[in-house]
Amino acid sequence: MTIYPAIDIRGGKCVRLKQGRYDDITIFSDDPVKMALQFQKAGAKYLHVVDLDAARGDSDNREIIRTIAKELSIPVQVGGGIRTMADIEEVLGFGVSRVIIGTSAVKDPEMVKEAVEEFKSRIVVGIDARDSFVAIEGWEKTSRVKAVKHAQNMEALGVQTIIYTDIATDGMLAGPNILAMSEMVKKVKMDVIASGGVASLNDIRRLKEVGVAGVIVGKAIYTGDVDLRKALEIV
Repeated sequence: MTIYPAIDIRGGKCVRLKQGRYDDITIFSDDPVKMALQFQKAGAKYLHVVDLDAARGDSDNREIIRTIAKELSIPVQVGGGIRTMADIEEVLGFGVSRVIIGTSAVKDPEMVKEAVEEFKSRIVVGIDARDSFVAIEGWEKTSRVKAVKHAQNMEALGVQTIIYTDIATDGMLAGPNILAMSEMVKKVKMDVIASGGVASLNDIRRLKEVGVAGVIVGKAIYTGDVDLRKALEIV
């Protein structure tokens, strides 16, 4: 299992949201590049970066992301506002290893199919669930698509990895939705990366037992609830 330290960027700063709400934001660093380098120094094998501005359609932080990809020697996966083939090509061109498609995977599955045919395993689909339905557009809207069904549809298109986020737990430090993660792992053959709610090393142990391929840890690292080095030892 892989631990993915998370860097969410808004307005050029490293932040965390509660349950995806843009009106409930905490700034943890003014320098996302420095934070990324710290994670790498701590032993992280992969980095997870989300451009919150691009996800909302406000602006983007792609120059910062380009710098992160250039400065780090470990692979980086990037999500947020990646809605077209041009977006995919641009961000992959920064040197990142994978891009995450969220909203567009719901609205335009044909684009996902085209992207997977061209870029194979470098395409990851982010499935963000609110009450088991897929949330879109920076989590500000909820679709009528069930998360598990959406995952199965993506698998049929050749997607090899999904990031499954339970919005209710995200940023709350209340523990992940183990039941939802377990159900997703059982329903698909893809790699499932769990996201949302990790608050302790024990949460990571429980997710490992469920069989997820990876876990994204964000706020808990910044608050000190999870020691990244110890988490890496567990996996």
